[in-house]
Amino acid sequence: MIYTLTANPAIDYNISCDGLAPNCVTRTRDAVYSPNGKGLNVSFALHHFGVDTAILGFFAGFSGRYIVDGARAKGVEVHPVWTDGITRVNVFLNAVDCEYNMVNAGAAITPGDEEAMLRLVESLDDLECLSISGSLPPGTSDDFLARVVRLAGERGADVVLDISSDQLVDLLAERPLLIKPNDDELRDIFGLEVAAGDDAGAVRALDALHAAGAQAVLLTLGGNGAYFSDGAGVWYARCTASVQVLSTVCAGDSTLAAFLSVWYRERSCVEDALRLAMATGANVVECAGQGDFAHVEEYRSQVEVRRIR
Repeated sequence: MIYTLTANPAIDYNISCDGLAPNCVTRTRDAVYSPNGKGLNVSFALHHFGVDTAILGFFAGFSGRYIVDGARAKGVEVHPVWTDGITRVNVFLNAVDCEYNMVNAGAAITPGDEEAMLRLVESLDDLECLSISGSLPPGTSDDFLARVVRLAGERGADVVLDISSDQLVDLLAERPLLIKPNDDELRDIFGLEVAAGDDAGAVRALDALHAAGAQAVLLTLGGNGAYFSDGAGVWYARCTASVQVLSTVCAGDSTLAAFLSVWYRERSCVEDALRLAMATGANVVECAGQGDFAHVEEYRSQVEVRRIR
């Protein structure tokens, strides 16, 4: 079973309008409310691709209940740690030629909440892999993530990390199975610059992450594709389909899940995993939220994959 941990879940509120102007009423349309959070998105996509998965997270108030009920309605079980406060609501506004992302801090957690989560992780008899994604809520202890990662390792589980925190540098010492930085996170956290087409720079960056402890790296570059390295080989993949971007929210999480759905069980199927991942990401950016993955099979045939090393 692949469990996902979202420490700071949210309701994503996606809306559109014809433009923004100050000091006047903006009429919006196409409102979509989604139970969300990066780890939840990973579980939803894994479930779509037929992988057994369940969600862990901190949830609070009416909005937390909405997320838990919504995830279960999608067919994905949730093991919540209930906390005080109100789980955050994030607003994503598409204003024709601009996208505005308004992301809140979230409900604070306490040391007692952290201990409850650690006990929950320790109780999971079917834990094979723990995928940890997203930001941390206010009040999180400096060593919380490290404690979770070590506990999963002690249980014999693999760990996947998709976090934008500087803590990722130190967590590489725990030898995570896979990390998924994007190009901005690679620069901001590790001080490494990689652009699409810069194969030599990508190899150097990926090798540096391996040397620091990552067993495998999926480096996403938004619409410019992704690089993957398992420590021996390095690949580049890109979807060539023409898509109309509505929202980039959920795309990276869905890309990670699609990749894991193939690669986690069969590590030799890198190219198949990359084709599914790139097609999934391309499909999701066309949607408010994750959408229904309706064009994934169509786009999979339009993914180019080449091995660099």
